Amino acid sequence: MNPSQTQNPPDSFLKKLHFLGPGFILSASIVGSGELIATTILGAKGGFITFWVILVSCLIKVAVQLEFGKNAIVSGRPLMHEFNLLQGGKVLHANWAVWATFVLTLFKILQLGGMLGGAAIVLNLLFPAASVVFWIVLLGISLSLLIYKNYYRLVEKASMLMVFGFTLFTIVSLFAVFYTPFAFSLADVVSGLSFKLPQEVLFVAIGAFGITGVASDEIIAYTYWCQEKGYATFTGPNDGSENWRYRAQGWIKIMYLDAFLAMIIYTLVTASFYLLGAAILHGNDALPDGMDLINSLAAIYTESLGKGARYGYLIGAFFALYSSVFATLAYWSRLFPDIFSQFGWIAYDDKKSLNKWVSALAIVLPSLWILTFLFVKLPGFMVLSGGVVGSVLLLVVIFASIKFRIKNKGLKLTSGSFSEIMFWLSVTSILAVSCYGIFKLL
Repeated sequence: MNPSQTQNPPDSFLKKLHFLGPGFILSASIVGSGELIATTILGAKGGFITFWVILVSCLIKVAVQLEFGKNAIVSGRPLMHEFNLLQGGKVLHANWAVWATFVLTLFKILQLGGMLGGAAIVLNLLFPAASVVFWIVLLGISLSLLIYKNYYRLVEKASMLMVFGFTLFTIVSLFAVFYTPFAFSLADVVSGLSFKLPQEVLFVAIGAFGITGVASDEIIAYTYWCQEKGYATFTGPNDGSENWRYRAQGWIKIMYLDAFLAMIIYTLVTASFYLLGAAILHGNDALPDGMDLINSLAAIYTESLGKGARYGYLIGAFFALYSSVFATLAYWSRLFPDIFSQFGWIAYDDKKSLNKWVSALAIVLPSLWILTFLFVKLPGFMVLSGGVVGSVLLLVVIFASIKFRIKNKGLKLTSGSFSEIMFWLSVTSILAVSCYGIFKLL
């Protein structure tokens, strides 16, 4: 953070809108495999009874996200540097939290393989002349080319527009279902707020909780997007002055606005996906996993909007899945060099070395995702397994968020009774669901 680059936050609401962005980049990532696959499968298997899992997942985790965003703004340091300062033992210069993030993220390669494979299956359904293998290799190459030199802004904006269109399509589909035999009542929705969790849907529910809303990945990624947007740079280094406090409070409030508007969007979309799955697919034969999963999920739109909607669904599904994979590759290309710098392998402020790592990761990671999918070929299981891993990673995120809150509490930046209540409610809920799920799965 350079003092010469500081900037006072805008006062008017319209001017504040010009500085939004990190939360919507996150939405482009969130509205993807979790909503398309995990949420719909949970609705299909559990019916309306587990609707509360989705709402809690979307609404409750944002308080932890805000704590990470606040720390990114006031510290100005990369997240893994902050993780390395947490309490606990170190192995090879790196804190246990850095190692946990590294190992658990590697396990999520299975999830990303399922997401990329899902996008390839969609293209195969749209253009069956080319095989799934051809499409997934082509998609992997396109990802590498887009991230190789970090030309992500234009593509990210285009992906967000496509996801926005798919979001509208999903909400329209939800309203349309009321004019079909699959219409549901308010009583059905209310029945899903009873906090029941049947044993037979436990794996799917935990996976959905870990992957929907702001998952552990998105909470971590949010720190990088906040810093790249300039919130930390505009705030500047903490010199203890009232001017710094004024800037910090202002940019943190803009970050809050950014996060809450994004939360409204992805909560509406996620709830719509769930209700469609519960209304149309629940009670039918078991959903296939393999190559037929995406085709089966397309029944949601075929049943509610007619046969012609299948192609609209597939096109929207492709961009939702592809934008999620793209955003994840952009995030991982920042996370892993950050981790490696804490291992002592690279100097994080060496831009030349950093760019080499980004270029290498842009090739290696999509290749691993392709190989993983071609070996497993079960996109539903692959995505949900990533959600379970994400639930474990949430425990690391929770620990860090508590430490960040304690560390920054003395600064007294936008903290009040409501903020305190929501933060601890978020922490308690995440711990309860994550620990309960892990215990039941053992």
